[in-house]
Amino acid sequence: MLNRQQKFGRKSERLAAEFLHRMGYRIMETNYRSRVGEIDIIARDEGTIVFVEVKARSSARFGSPKEAVTPAKQRKISMTALDYLKRSGQADASARFDVVAIDTAAGKIDIEVVKNAFALAYG
Repeated sequence: MLNRQQKFGRKSERLAAEFLHRMGYRIMETNYRSRVGEIDIIARDEGTIVFVEVKARSSARFGSPKEAVTPAKQRKISMTALDYLKRSGQADASARFDVVAIDTAAGKIDIEVVKNAFALAYG
């Protein structure tokens, strides 16, 4: 059984996937997990594989959703993306990292897609 925070996270990921789909992204996978980590959404935007991190906030108490994608989180997502590309035989594919920031603090849903939010980070 999911707790309130997990339900909010799942709902946010669904909203993000629907929003990206309307923008023309083709959703390939959601909640990709490997021994390295997890990626919320893997999609295609034209010829590019896009690894998407979804961050949502229901209040401003912990800062903006975009601020939550720390350098440590970027490294973990990068390593998981490299694992995905290798396992799927797409190691030479064009790829990027986007962040979908969802803010519901003002009583309305505000969704922002940050394309190329960060570069491949490892080490």
